[in-house]
Amino acid sequence: MDEGTIEELHAAIKAGRTTCAAVVEQYIDRVRVYNGVASLLVTEDGAPVQAARGAVRAMAALPFPTDTVKASTILPDLHKYQGPTLEYGRMEATASDPGVMQQYGMIVGKPDAGQLNALATLNIRGERSVTCRGDFDRHPSAGPLPLGAPPVCEMFRRLPDALERAADLDATHGRNPDLEKMPMYGVVFSFKDPFDTKDMRTTAGGDARYDIDFPPRDHVLVEQLRNKGAIIFAKAVNTEYNGRAGNPGGRHAPDQVLPSTLGYQRSTWGGNPANPYDTTRSASLGSSSGSGVSVSANLVMASLGEETRASCRGPANHNAVALILPHKSMLGFNGGAIGADIYCDRSGILCRTIADCARVLDALKDDVEGYYDPRDHYTTVPRSSVLGTPYASHAKTPGRPGALADMRIGVVRESMVRAPGSKTEEPIVTAAAREIKTILGGRLGATLVESSDPLWKRDPDVEAMTTDLRRALARLVPLIMPDVLFRLGRDGRPLFKEFAAAIVPTEFMPGKTFGTGTMQPIDYCVALAEGRIAPPANLDIATVQEQELAMAFRFHVPQYLSRRAADWKARGFTETLADFAALNARSKFWGDDGRAAFRNWEEVTDPR
Repeated sequence: MDEGTIEELHAAIKAGRTTCAAVVEQYIDRVRVYNGVASLLVTEDGAPVQAARGAVRAMAALPFPTDTVKASTILPDLHKYQGPTLEYGRMEATASDPGVMQQYGMIVGKPDAGQLNALATLNIRGERSVTCRGDFDRHPSAGPLPLGAPPVCEMFRRLPDALERAADLDATHGRNPDLEKMPMYGVVFSFKDPFDTKDMRTTAGGDARYDIDFPPRDHVLVEQLRNKGAIIFAKAVNTEYNGRAGNPGGRHAPDQVLPSTLGYQRSTWGGNPANPYDTTRSASLGSSSGSGVSVSANLVMASLGEETRASCRGPANHNAVALILPHKSMLGFNGGAIGADIYCDRSGILCRTIADCARVLDALKDDVEGYYDPRDHYTTVPRSSVLGTPYASHAKTPGRPGALADMRIGVVRESMVRAPGSKTEEPIVTAAAREIKTILGGRLGATLVESSDPLWKRDPDVEAMTTDLRRALARLVPLIMPDVLFRLGRDGRPLFKEFAAAIVPTEFMPGKTFGTGTMQPIDYCVALAEGRIAPPANLDIATVQEQELAMAFRFHVPQYLSRRAADWKARGFTETLADFAALNARSKFWGDDGRAAFRNWEEVTDPR
């Protein structure tokens, strides 16, 4: 089933050309060949390091390269450096399992590695959990567990692994599965590690020593796919905690520093993935990199990722796979996962084709509850945008001339503007604008309607919208998210200078007061919403979407941990890693900046 689609998989099963078990075995074979370490340590002297073994993947311990790269070959003026102590690459034991080694500190992609490191955990008996590793995950038919096995392993080992699940599907349904009830029959999935999977280690990519390193229940989206015939196969490597969560500031600082953390989508437990087109390069922009790589390299057929700002779009783009990224209130995420920003985190579907993404989106919908997740309050929002017809039915269109003649399509120009003088975005924006006009408007016959922006030159051949997103933001931000107006820039000054100039001295953040005008902030908000004053020049999509550190991470982590501990308690087991202090005490981080940041997060008390 190399490069096969869901439709082709089902046709092959019905024709007797393959089975679910054969498909899973094929993916395991590919993982065994291509899912190894793709990075080298960057050391001060470039000397080899001792051979080390990592976690077991695809039934074999992961070998690490012994070669290293001398730091001065990457940083040619290193001998002139006089800053803080650099954190050179090294091998260390993990916090989760002292018998498992991992790369810490500086690393670099290995040229022509032949490896991708896309999947951190495989749903294979004996290796899918640290808590219940090896014989502690012995199949029930093989007799009692060994002495010393944690009691929870008796429950865990009764969950079939991916191979057993596939064999059970074959035995139960053979060549005639009910694809109406099981539209994901035999489809092999990976999941970004934060998604709770009851039969695999789940730590959001972190190296944290849980008492029980798998959750007691599935994320609602995982549950939907499992119920509809999917093979829950692997957890994908991701930037731990969906982008490391930033640093809120505080008294903790790193003892050693990295020259840069750019290019890493790195997990302390799982390592760093590589791009399948060039293993010296970053796997992608965005933390769901393992999801994108695993689909692109045919290590799985489909994957669920998570996006805070670009964590699904980047992996899809840079690994040449398809993506459907619904809005936040359509597909839940935070109900059974650790996110980076509870205000923005949302789930995305990565497959080889849009048609397959649409099939997965349809399968994620519960027959009774729809896309509702009782643990994610965002999914209670009314969703008039959810179609009453299957999305898969719209994924394939004939493309004949005039096929969209009765449709009006809005073009959001604000998302296509670029800063004056910037050439980076010019090629893709120019190409997109041309294709929108010639294909959607010219060939397919849709009526195009464009929004406006001061940085976008109006197209006289395209109808103009009666409003635009700048005006919409000016009306909505004062009412729904007035805190946006109080943001500070990287220089510690107000991001919206016109706002600060108009209002009386006001505390923007604890201990930071700005304002040189005469208006009360609330009166400014009313005037802005009613259009009586001009909005700040930079109150636009680009500014509002800029990654803003959300203090809600300090809320969401304890919420997730306490929920997980409570769920285990209800089942008669104890999980003591239930708050930020315990998480920090039982974790390691691939960079000391991560350790310092998480200590600062632990001490955050103000949610603003």
